[in-house]
Amino acid sequence: MANLKDIQRKIKSVSSTQKTTRAMKLVSTAKLRRAEELAKRSKKFANKLNEVIAEISGRIKCSKLDGLDSIRYLANNENPQMVDIIFITADKGLCGGFNSQTIKAAKNLLSEFHDKKVKVRLRGVGKKGIEYFKYNEIELLDEVVGLSSKPEQERSDEFIQASIEDYKAGKTDAVYIVYNGYKNMLTQQLHVNKILPLDAEDFSCEDCPSGSLLEIEASDQEKLLTDLIEIYIKSNMYYALIDSVAAEHSARMQAMDTATNNAKEMVRSLNVAYNKARQAAITTELIEIISGVESMK
Repeated sequence: MANLKDIQRKIKSVSSTQKTTRAMKLVSTAKLRRAEELAKRSKKFANKLNEVIAEISGRIKCSKLDGLDSIRYLANNENPQMVDIIFITADKGLCGGFNSQTIKAAKNLLSEFHDKKVKVRLRGVGKKGIEYFKYNEIELLDEVVGLSSKPEQERSDEFIQASIEDYKAGKTDAVYIVYNGYKNMLTQQLHVNKILPLDAEDFSCEDCPSGSLLEIEASDQEKLLTDLIEIYIKSNMYYALIDSVAAEHSARMQAMDTATNNAKEMVRSLNVAYNKARQAAITTELIEIISGVESMK
C-alpha cells in the first residue's frame, strides 16, 4: 500500500503544478495583449521619425557636398577601437530559450569583436543576463534590473544616455543592442542592431520629396537633425525594451502551455500506474484470503 500512497502523492503534486502553469499561461496571455498593442504604437512613432530624419538628411546632402560628414552620429568608422554592446534579457525565467538565445547572441558578438582586437564594453538590462555574465566573470560596465519587465521611457533614456555621451566624446566608435523581439504569438525574433553610428549612405537626394513634411530654414537643418537623431536613438532603446517584454510574455505563454500539457500527460500516466498497482494489491489480497481458507480445510 505504501506504493499506492507514493503514487497518490505524486498525482497531487503534479496536479498542483499543472494548475500553477495554467494560471501563469493565462497571466502571460493577458500581459502579451497589452505589450503587443504598445509595441505597435511605438513602431508607428519610430517609422514616422525615420521619415523626418531621412528627409532632413537628404536635404542637407542635396544642398552641400559632404554636408552629413559634420554630424558625429552619421560618421562611419570601419575600424572601431571600442564598442558598446547593450543586451536585454528578462528579470525572470520560465520562458523557454528566450534568455539563453539573447545571451548566446551577445557572447557571439563579443567573441567576434575580440577576434578583431576590438575592445568591448557590456551594458546589461535584465537580471538573467546580468547574473549569467557575472557568474562567468565577464565584467559589466553598467547594469539595470526591473527595466526589462516594466519599460519606462525616462529610465530607458537615462540608461542609453551614457552610451550616447561616450560616443559623442569619442570614447566609443559604435553601439549595438542585442535582444529577443516579438514577431507573433508563437515566434520570437533575435535582433542585433547597430544604433550608432547611423549610415549616412542610406540618405540620398531622392530622400527629398517634392511635398515635404517640414519647412525648415537651411541654417537650422543640421541642428534639428542632430537633435532628432538623439531622439531616434533613445526611441530605439525604448522600443527594444517594449519589443523584448512582448516577446518574453509570448515565450512564457508557450513554455507554460507546454508545461501544462506535460503535467496533464504525467497525471494520466500516474493514474494508469495507480490503477495497476491498486489492482495488483487487490489481487494479492484475494490470493492470500483464498490460500488462508484452503489451509483451514
